[in-house]
Amino acid sequence: MHNTPPLHTTISITKQTLQTTTQHTPKPQPQELLVQIKAAGINRPDILQRKGLYPPPPNTTDIPGLEIAGIVVATGSQCRRFQPGDRICALVAGGGYAQYCCVPEPQALPIPEGLDFVQAAALPETFFTVWTNLFQRARLKPGESVLIHGGASGIGTTAIQLARAFGARVMVTVRNAEKAEACRRLGAERAVIYPEEDFVAAAKDFTQGRGVEVVLDMVGGDYVPRNLEALAVEGRLVQIAWLRGSRIEADLSPLMTKRLTWTGSTLRPRSVEEKGAIARELEQKVWPLIEAGVVRPVIFATFPLERAAEAHALMESNAHIGKIVLVVDH
Repeated sequence: MHNTPPLHTTISITKQTLQTTTQHTPKPQPQELLVQIKAAGINRPDILQRKGLYPPPPNTTDIPGLEIAGIVVATGSQCRRFQPGDRICALVAGGGYAQYCCVPEPQALPIPEGLDFVQAAALPETFFTVWTNLFQRARLKPGESVLIHGGASGIGTTAIQLARAFGARVMVTVRNAEKAEACRRLGAERAVIYPEEDFVAAAKDFTQGRGVEVVLDMVGGDYVPRNLEALAVEGRLVQIAWLRGSRIEADLSPLMTKRLTWTGSTLRPRSVEEKGAIARELEQKVWPLIEAGVVRPVIFATFPLERAAEAHALMESNAHIGKIVLVVDH
């Protein structure tokens, strides 16, 4: 029997800075698991939340953190799948930067065989995001070509591997030669260093003039009209963020003449049922690839929970390749 302490260590946001605090340990609702967190992933939305630009959904804790890995220590009365002692990773709407967190059971997944807690904590946010956008919304098919912006990011390194594993050809944009080489090692055929080369011309060259079938974009801003230009007839642009701004000016004629589809999504506000459906698809179609070693999370650095501010500074420097993870002591 796990003796859950009445108080636990958390990271809270005070005046746009991260502070170590102590709060009451949460109690699981009927359909929730209480998880003793061993590791928690860092993601761009955490930084936006710290800056006051991405508030948590209603009735969600204001503790940041969207993905965790750890051990189930208690279960709500309506939980059926997981039991205390199970090792799980999970997508959460908040609360990951802490020693304990409550998780809706449908959003939890068993840790793939062969992965430790740090690797498992790097899975949920990026794998849920890439799966729902690249495969559900953009309908990427074997033999198609995809342009992934920010190829060295956590999203990018995941998208490269999944696109390759499902038979697509991959090109990426990156900041420098080191990141280009890292993406090539993961399976990208072409890496465009964007300060030096035009990705539209590169996309046309990569596809013998047709353009790519899919673009996965987290940049927005002035990239949007260029994305439309880089796409093939019947191409799909899927928007998952807008690092260069959400307001744009663009010529819509390529959208019409090439019969393009431009879509996008956010993950955090979606219902437990929707997130649970994504989790089941991942477990069926992607977890076997992870267990076979075909796809693996790329870990760049780890920090103790109390040094979350340093982890944020590293992410904001854009020096990382892959994921940054917090390690939680008890």
